[in-house]
Amino acid sequence: MESGDGLCLKEFDLDAKWLVDPKRILVGPRIGEGAHGKVHKGKYKNENVAIKIIRRGETPEEIAKTEARFAREVAMLSKVQHKNLAKFIGACKEPIMVIVTELLLGGTLRKYLLSIRPRCLDLHEAACFALDIARAMECLHSHGIIHRDLKPENLILTGDHKTVKLTDFGLAREESVTEMMTAETGTYRWMAPELYSTVTLRNGEKKHYNHKVDVYSFGIVFWEIVQNKLPFEGMSNLQAAYAAAFKNFRPNAENLPEDLASIITSCWTEDPNTRPNFSEIIQMLLKYLSTIPQPEYVTPPTMQAPENAVLPPESPGTSSLMAATRRGTGDVPKSEIEEKPSSFFSCFSGSCY
Repeated sequence: MESGDGLCLKEFDLDAKWLVDPKRILVGPRIGEGAHGKVHKGKYKNENVAIKIIRRGETPEEIAKTEARFAREVAMLSKVQHKNLAKFIGACKEPIMVIVTELLLGGTLRKYLLSIRPRCLDLHEAACFALDIARAMECLHSHGIIHRDLKPENLILTGDHKTVKLTDFGLAREESVTEMMTAETGTYRWMAPELYSTVTLRNGEKKHYNHKVDVYSFGIVFWEIVQNKLPFEGMSNLQAAYAAAFKNFRPNAENLPEDLASIITSCWTEDPNTRPNFSEIIQMLLKYLSTIPQPEYVTPPTMQAPENAVLPPESPGTSSLMAATRRGTGDVPKSEIEEKPSSFFSCFSGSCY
């Protein structure tokens, strides 16, 4: 079965409206890279977009695994739409695997926090960011989707730095009561303790866990937004995960306002069953926001991380975030942002990768 423009629909179960024409994709500067692919600034039908190009792998096993992950991510992106999820534009599988989404101009939450250190966000702004994230996660969970890789690198700001959107469904899974899930997980530092325990299983073994792994990650991210510090500072990613899973160690929330600390600590409790769901988290955040004054608007600082800022290493297997760029954000060199029209090129002649 083929669509009107000759694109094959048989490759994956996707409505024709989501299939992009590879001939109309122009690829520009690279703005992000991860274990499974690269993200470029680009154009589709003359619209500025983010283009995620997936590495296919070399061995038959790698190719099969990559194609399955790609099909799963595309299926989930086309299934959910929300103002706090990066807008999905479309995808194609041949001649290379590509996912096209809206281009967000505010940079990653991680880089934004680094750019304002040592200052912390106003508590109202921090809670609003957390509310955006919670609403995105509520949408995913309402569709039975577990993200499994919630962290500041997968959260992108709009150009006015007022809205946060969630990206990267590379590790997402549909939740099932009976289905067991593998130990493939997100970045260890933000990973729920029950996920880490699956990593230690013998190769090929599986273990059931549920959507509450995202609630734990949200608690760690929220703490990081409020404190503007790396969680488990001084530890490697693996040390942090081990301490959280086997020593019940958590970041220090004692200096936070009581209402705020209560929300955060309830999210990272050891027992997943006692963690709130995102509908409850949203209500708690709205109640908290009603008790604190809204600050006067302050022009955001230039998005430039300190020169001596050290980013923690990522764990193998973690999917790439869809980083965004704008003039002066520090996401990519300025020379790459101010590209000439000729710097855009079609990557479907075999020369892109």
